[in-house]
Amino acid sequence: MDELTSLARAAGRGDRDALARFVRQTQGDVWRFCAHLVDPAAADDLTQETYVRAIPALRRFRGEAPARAWLLSIARRTCAAEIGARTRDRELAARLAAESAAGPPPSVPDPGAQTAIDLLLAALDPDRRTAFLLTQMIGCSYAEAADICDCPVGTIRSRVARARADLDAMMAEPAPQGVSREASGGAASSATCSGETV
Repeated sequence: MDELTSLARAAGRGDRDALARFVRQTQGDVWRFCAHLVDPAAADDLTQETYVRAIPALRRFRGEAPARAWLLSIARRTCAAEIGARTRDRELAARLAAESAAGPPPSVPDPGAQTAIDLLLAALDPDRRTAFLLTQMIGCSYAEAADICDCPVGTIRSRVARARADLDAMMAEPAPQGVSREASGGAASSATCSGETV
C-alpha cells in the first residue's frame, strides 16, 4: 500500500494529521488536473469542490485502488459537472438571446490570454486530453489513468498516442494570431516529450 493510500485510510478513521498531509500531498496534482480540464480561473474552486466531495467519502474509502487514482476520479467527475453546467448556461444564454435580440451576445473569453500549451490542449478531444494530462502532465501511470477514466489501459495508451499525433498535426499548422512559432513549438515539444512513453 502506497503512502497516499495509507494516509487516506488513516484520515478516513479520523486522523486529522493524516488528512492534512493527504491534502498537502495531492492538492497540486488536483489543481493542475482541474486547470487543464476546465480552465485555470476555475481550478481553485474545482479543487476545493473535489475535496469537499472527497473528505466525507474517506470514511468509506477501503483502499482497493490507489488513493491518488480515487481522488483524481472525484476531480474528473467534479470537472465534468462544471463543464455540464457551463454547457447548460451557454445553451440558456443562446436561447434567451434568440428570444430577445435587444441584449448583447454572450461574451467569449480571449484566447490570447491563454498560453500556447493551453490553446493546444484545449483543442484536443476531451477523452484524449484527459488521458494525456493524467499520464504526461500529472504523472499518473497508464494503469492509474485507466482507473480514473474507468476504461482499459489499452484505451488510455491509444488516447495518449492519438493526442500526441493531434498535437503534432496542430504544430504543423500555422501559429494562431498572437502566438509566436517559438512559443507554440516549445510548448508542444515539452508537452509531447514529457512523462511515460507508449
